[in-house]
Amino acid sequence: MLKLLAFLSIFTMLNVSFLNTEWPTTPTPIKGIYVTADSVTTDTKFRQLLKIIEKTDLNAMVIDVKDDEGMLTYNSDLSIVHKIQSDQNAPIKDLSKLLQKLKEKNIYTIARIVVFKDPYLAKKKPEWAIKDKSGDLWKDASGIKWVDPHRQEVWNYNISIAKEVAQLGFDEIQWDYVRFPDYKNIDEEVTFAPSGYKSKEATIGGFLQHAYTKLKTPKITISADVFGLTTSVKNDMGIGQRWETIAQFVDVISPMMYPSHYADGNYGIPSPEANPGLLIKAGLKDAITKNKNSLSQGKSIAVIRPWLQDFSMKVPYSLKEVNAQIRAANDLGINEYLLWNAKNEYSMQENAAN
Repeated sequence: MLKLLAFLSIFTMLNVSFLNTEWPTTPTPIKGIYVTADSVTTDTKFRQLLKIIEKTDLNAMVIDVKDDEGMLTYNSDLSIVHKIQSDQNAPIKDLSKLLQKLKEKNIYTIARIVVFKDPYLAKKKPEWAIKDKSGDLWKDASGIKWVDPHRQEVWNYNISIAKEVAQLGFDEIQWDYVRFPDYKNIDEEVTFAPSGYKSKEATIGGFLQHAYTKLKTPKITISADVFGLTTSVKNDMGIGQRWETIAQFVDVISPMMYPSHYADGNYGIPSPEANPGLLIKAGLKDAITKNKNSLSQGKSIAVIRPWLQDFSMKVPYSLKEVNAQIRAANDLGINEYLLWNAKNEYSMQENAAN
C-alpha cells in the first residue's frame, strides 16, 4: 500500500487534484530552511529567521537535534543519553516550548538527526564503531570516527532519539548521514560487524525499514537526505544509498543537489555551479523517472523534496541563483524544497527586509 505522501506525489505527476483531509494543519508544499541549535538559541538570529519565514512563502524549519558531532542539542530523558552524556551542554533548554512557539506561527518542524557519522558515540561506545583490520577505531579522510551501520544498537539509539523528539512535537523526522562513509578503500581497510545484510544498500534499507515501522504514525512524516547523484546513478555509490531502495522506506526523499558539489561536465553541463537551474532540472528529471519506474513495478515511492544551495563557493550565490533552482524544480512539478546554508544566512532575507 502506497504511503499517503507518495499518493500526493503521484497525483501531482498526473495533474489530478487530491485533497489531503487527514492532516489539514500540515502546510503543503513544504519549503524550508536549515537552522542550527545556535541560531535557535540566539534571540536576534532566531527572530531574523522567523521574519524570513513570515515575509516569504517559506513555511518550515529543519532543526538540528543530533548534530554532526553526535551531540544532542536538547535535554533528553533517555537513559542511554544520560549514561554517555551526549546531551551535555545542550543549547536548547526547552524543546517543547520552542516547538509550541513554532506551531503557533504555523511553521512545520523537521528534526534533523545525523545517524552514522557520530564521532561522539564512537568514542563513548567503541564497540559500536567502525574498526580497521587491526581492531582499532577507523577514521575517515578527515579524521572522523563513524559508528557501524550494521550495529542494531546504533539503530536503536537513533530511533529512540527520533521517537522522543517526535513525542515532544516535531512534525517530521529527517535522517541525515544515513549511509556508509564516502571513502574509496573502506572495504579493504575495515571489518564491519556481522549482520544479516549482505550489502551496504541492504543495510541502509534495513535500517530505514526498521525505523519506519517503529516511528511512523499519521502525525509523523519520515524523510531521508541522500547524495545528489543518487537521482541519476544506477548503483548505491558505494555508500549504501540507492534511490529506489531508500524511497520505499521513507515518506520524503531529499537529494542534496548543491550545484557546487557536482563536477564540471556532469549532465553535459560545463560548469554546474554557474548553471544552477540546468543542474537541478537535469537531476530531478532522473529522480522523477526513477519514481515512475518504481511505481510501474508496484514499489512505494517517496515525495521528492530537494536540498538546494543557498551559499557561495567558487561562484557567488544570491537570490537570483536560489530562485533559478526553485524555478527549475517547479517546472517539473516539484514544489517542495529545503535551503541549506551552514551559517543560516539566507538570500531570502533580501525579500524579508522589504
